[in-house]
Amino acid sequence: MKNKAMQTEQKPLNSRITEWSNGSVKAFILTIILFLVLSSMTLGQFKLPDYEKTILENGITLYLMEQHEVPLVYVSAVFPAGAIWDDGQSGLAAFTAEALLFGSKNYTKQQIEETFDFLGATISSYAGKENAVVKMSCKKTDLDKLLPIFIDVMTHPAFPGEEINKRKQRWLAELEQDKQSPRRVISSYFNKFVFGDNVYGNPVSGTTASIKEITGEDIAGFFGMHYLHTFTGIAVVGDFSTDEMKTKIEELLPRGPGLEKLNMMKDIDTDIKPLEKNRVLLINKDDSRETTFLIGGYGVAWNNKDLTRINVVNTILGGRFTSWLNDALRVNAGLTYGARSRFNNYRQSGTFYIFTFTATETTIDAIDLALKVLNRLHTEGIDAATLNSAKNYVKGQFPPDYETSGDLADLLTTMFFYGLDDSYINDFEKNVDEMTIEGANEIAKKYFPKEDLQYVIIGKASEIRDKVKKYGEVIEKNIVDDGF
Repeated sequence: MKNKAMQTEQKPLNSRITEWSNGSVKAFILTIILFLVLSSMTLGQFKLPDYEKTILENGITLYLMEQHEVPLVYVSAVFPAGAIWDDGQSGLAAFTAEALLFGSKNYTKQQIEETFDFLGATISSYAGKENAVVKMSCKKTDLDKLLPIFIDVMTHPAFPGEEINKRKQRWLAELEQDKQSPRRVISSYFNKFVFGDNVYGNPVSGTTASIKEITGEDIAGFFGMHYLHTFTGIAVVGDFSTDEMKTKIEELLPRGPGLEKLNMMKDIDTDIKPLEKNRVLLINKDDSRETTFLIGGYGVAWNNKDLTRINVVNTILGGRFTSWLNDALRVNAGLTYGARSRFNNYRQSGTFYIFTFTATETTIDAIDLALKVLNRLHTEGIDAATLNSAKNYVKGQFPPDYETSGDLADLLTTMFFYGLDDSYINDFEKNVDEMTIEGANEIAKKYFPKEDLQYVIIGKASEIRDKVKKYGEVIEKNIVDDGF
């Protein structure tokens, strides 16, 4: 503002007289601007665009959403094929998802890559904790060339042995490289520490020992069990005709009611044991000059009715740059370059944690301060100004999360997989606006743990081992060892 004021003062006198002499015109313009701003705040609530949802004859759920602003088409398919189904073969789900692009019945890996690259299109596949996703994007005019490849990849993958072996060697090298970066592996350690033998503790990327044992037969078997059945959802968003797109998809996908219905939670251990005391997992990295840590415990599932309100409170604690955690640890104390808190949501459960890193010599200072900030939610609570700031921030960040057709395609498959209805989007701003100070503080007390905290700390154990004992029972591992 100071610079703008100085620039105004430096304008020629006649220019300033011309701009500001008519006070009534200026007042009228400001009134119009204020009216438009207030109108956009009232009427500009983000709503989910119209779409058509169809269950095809074979049981697959298809979402079609026309968006004609840009001549692009995005396709996203989701399958219950994540790490929770690894069944003792850690990393199998993630490997299978990647292997879909190694070649299919009608196209080699090279043909797939060269065709998409030549047309400036994209295709990708990956698996997370609970699901696997295959998606593509392309120009509207190239859809008829690329959609058959996309469907062939996810219906008739070839899993060539040569490509599997090459990827396995790279995968093993990447696992070793990851051990050099605590921030890449600490979440896997944390999940395993919190969930123990429960399937939610399965590391998505697997371990050196488990990846070595994966075979082409394992991958083909996993694919057969977890892809293409009635719990498959496909979303298409972009510049197309709904009727024409539905016909294209139906012609390319397997026909008839032959797809087996998969019980989502069959053979899945949903019995998550309560956390009964503070514990510390200390992971030694001898050459480390800094300490990376997560502190937290269980979070909430996707279908939790308070999810939106939880995210608002988390924005205050550690969900944005001006959060309490970042202000305390980075801005005021200078202990780190950044401190955050996060909720990861799953179908049956979730995690909550505080995350940061600091120099080895300031490890205890950083952990103590993080705990003090977390405890602030319970002792001081949230005031009106802080809550209003967080509410405005969350509402401002919400629409850009879904501004592209690709974002909307991902949203529809997420809603399908986790059983969310349109109110997840359409009632978002309403749920935020209705938050009160009393309600926000109740959310903080209910969902942000202050007891039975789980600590995962990666650093030079010889320097911090005795100091971290005050936080709870210590279990020690070495980062160079295999496994979590």
